[in-house]
Amino acid sequence: MNSFLVKGQVMQKSILIQLVVSMLMAGSVSTAFASESTATVDAPKVPFTTPLRWKSTGVLVKPVSDANHTIVSVKDPTIVRYNGLWHIYATAYSTSARTWTMVYLNFKDWADAPNAKLTFIDVNPHFAPNRYNCAPHLFYFTPHKKWYLVFQAQPPQYCTTDDISKPETWTRPQNFFEGRTPGMPRLPIDYHVICDDTHAYLFFTGDDGNFYRSRTKIEDFPKGMSEPEIAIKDRRDNLFEASITYKIKGTNTYLTLIEALSPARYYRAWVSDDLNGAWTPVPGADSWQTPFAGINNVTFEDGVTPWTRDISHGELIRDGYDEKMILDPDNLQFLYQGRDPSSGGRYELLPYQLGLLKLDRSAK
Repeated sequence: MNSFLVKGQVMQKSILIQLVVSMLMAGSVSTAFASESTATVDAPKVPFTTPLRWKSTGVLVKPVSDANHTIVSVKDPTIVRYNGLWHIYATAYSTSARTWTMVYLNFKDWADAPNAKLTFIDVNPHFAPNRYNCAPHLFYFTPHKKWYLVFQAQPPQYCTTDDISKPETWTRPQNFFEGRTPGMPRLPIDYHVICDDTHAYLFFTGDDGNFYRSRTKIEDFPKGMSEPEIAIKDRRDNLFEASITYKIKGTNTYLTLIEALSPARYYRAWVSDDLNGAWTPVPGADSWQTPFAGINNVTFEDGVTPWTRDISHGELIRDGYDEKMILDPDNLQFLYQGRDPSSGGRYELLPYQLGLLKLDRSAK
């Protein structure tokens, strides 16, 4: 990782105070780093009231094999609403190819999701059936008038298309970084992109309990990414994977969600007023007992048998589909992966499926 340098006793004191305040507020060991000298003691306003309460649907998307693909899971969804349809790209584990692959589906309404056909990414000649790729993030990059799909290959890769409903049209995958990258953790996990007015940011976690960022100027995207640096430092059990970042509609506040590993999978939340700045844990949405989303604040809709303890890799429903990743805090819904609590064994064989959380305002 890159060393983080702060010059001047005043700034050192400011950052120290900020870290102490953040930890006291959140009851967490996480430490947020600012990469510029604009760090301030004042935390951004939290865009929702905590603790949160959620209601989960039953399983909406299941792994469905076909003649050429035997799969055991559908997971890691990325979702946008576009042209009157929900579009989802997701990961699937293929036991026939013995690797991770990706699938695409679309549907008009959530009631139609269980019957939506899975199209496997290897319909595209650039994605061979045995090619490792997973954990997609989909967005429309307005300056290029192109859709981008960012995913894990293991290194971060991207491809583009004019039509997200046709997986066969994605261009050949390209690397964000060339060769060995200083600052990259041993095992980077689950990449996503968000832009402000001047820069495009590539965020991801490492298998070391840290949250990383890299950035490039908007006009240079997707090239020119800087060496990764640590944005949030924590422990592996508390900060693991499936990170995603949004800008709160009508504000200058950003929200980052990151999945924690144990006791079961759950999500924690941080806020910032600068994508290149410090992140503050959200009180009441930052622990196993009071998560942003986890089994301790999720119940199931009437008539739905509880089908998961993991509230794992997912995305909030955006207010749009472009690179700004706008989120409406008055319409919080979270597409997530879960699995039968009795399942176990090797991770790649866990039977993950997709369900939807909706904020339960009746519990307030």
